[in-house]
Amino acid sequence: MGGEDGGRTTGRREFLMGAAAAATLTIVKPGSARGAEANSRLELGLIGSGGRGNWVANLFQKNTQTKIVAAADYFQDRLNRAKGGFKLPDSRCYTGLDGYKRLLEGKLDAVAVETPPVFHPEQAAAAVAAGKHVYVAKPIAVDVPGCLTIGEAGRKATEKKLCFLVDFQTRANAHYQETVKRVHGGDIGTIALVQANYFTGPLGGRGAHDSAEARLRDWYHDVALSGDIIVEQNIHAIDVATWFANADPLKAVGRGGNRVHTHKGDCWDHFAVVFTFPGDLFCDFSSTQCTNGHSDIGCLAFGARGTAHTHYGGSVYIRGHKSFKGGSTGPIYTQGAVTNMKTFWQSIQDGNVANPTVAPSVRSNLTCILGRTAARTGREVTWAEMMKAKEKLDPRLGGLKA
Repeated sequence: MGGEDGGRTTGRREFLMGAAAAATLTIVKPGSARGAEANSRLELGLIGSGGRGNWVANLFQKNTQTKIVAAADYFQDRLNRAKGGFKLPDSRCYTGLDGYKRLLEGKLDAVAVETPPVFHPEQAAAAVAAGKHVYVAKPIAVDVPGCLTIGEAGRKATEKKLCFLVDFQTRANAHYQETVKRVHGGDIGTIALVQANYFTGPLGGRGAHDSAEARLRDWYHDVALSGDIIVEQNIHAIDVATWFANADPLKAVGRGGNRVHTHKGDCWDHFAVVFTFPGDLFCDFSSTQCTNGHSDIGCLAFGARGTAHTHYGGSVYIRGHKSFKGGSTGPIYTQGAVTNMKTFWQSIQDGNVANPTVAPSVRSNLTCILGRTAARTGREVTWAEMMKAKEKLDPRLGGLKA
């Protein structure tokens, strides 16, 4: 059980990251004075020690005054990497589906939730209930009930004066922030259309999905565990679209399927969806995660007076009557995460528990689920219908060790 990519080096990772730069982190408790306790460390527990989980934990230790004091993962081999890398005692390492519960019983200040998305709602909510600050990977959930659980956990965190941050790298980037601010300020005029895309190469599978453990090992290709590519990966582009639109979509229609994938799971390798937002604003979204020769994670907003261009790992700018030069986002995959970690740290130091990343993350995640539902059912699905149905995906984890 690992973070976003479960430890794989993928075409997307290479496209976006190149050689990921290292960094570190340390955090103080809420209410602490900056002076007297400026050198105190945040004790962080890692829930999910796969490839991304260990990467995130290392960045925390290299970019702040954080110390990794505990780790939990279903798989012993992945847990061993964290144990050795962070020199953890056996008593602070936990396996099994319920390992995170035992981790939360120990002494620590915060957790980083880097497990497969299906587990994020339960684990983040449990951490808040245990009085821990929460740093959680996107996507926050695979279904509507999970998104609602995260929304409620974020509200409870604020009530309990805890920090809760969802790690979207785009929303931490200054070029994205300024571009969206200018669009919302009217610099491109009335938006006529939003176009979002996520085009990358194929990802290799990890063998058969003939048991719950095999599916968990290759969770990335399992719809109930990952949410499908439109939720787990494509959310990067769809999140920016909802950021531009600044509203919940009203409905969606779409199609998709498998054309050339080689994995054994049930995830699709391409989607084509049209979302309708209030005011007859349409978002034309498409994705492929199966072809070579072109990679782009982009979102464009076309307005009466200009066009806003955003590209994850590329350039972000506005062209039109009020152009904005913007610039390259550079190694956004790493830099965005580091920025979020520093924000998390600073928020804890300052006792700032506004937790502004929660609500937009819930919105964009629900938008992805709306698109998935429309495409997989082959019919128009409304937001109201989806929210009323509250369909919950069955992860089929029977037989796995607690």
